[in-house]
Amino acid sequence: MVKPIVHEFNSQQELIAAASDLKARGIHEDNLYVLSHEKDDTKDLAHEADVNTIGLKEEGLGTALSNVFESRGDELRNKMTELGLSDVEADQYEKKLDMGKILLFVKEEDKVNTLP
Repeated sequence: MVKPIVHEFNSQQELIAAASDLKARGIHEDNLYVLSHEKDDTKDLAHEADVNTIGLKEEGLGTALSNVFESRGDELRNKMTELGLSDVEADQYEKKLDMGKILLFVKEEDKVNTLP
């Protein structure tokens, strides 16, 4: 599994603009995933930016079921490790989510230059 590139944003508008830019440069929406600390915010952002959430397809049934019994922090870390981040990276990014950051995960970004 190729580790995704992770972009951090402070606002929804920044994330939506970045997702639009990446899609315009050839990254397919199937390779873009948004994650915020709040589930509802993540779903709303995914809809607005026309990108994905990290769901059953990415997590697998076992992880998705175990997330039902996990804390939100554990659930967020599990989602990130299922996308290909290490446990240490997932822990670092989960702390950023705690501080209000919004994350955009990009698979196959090597096909297009990264964001300016």
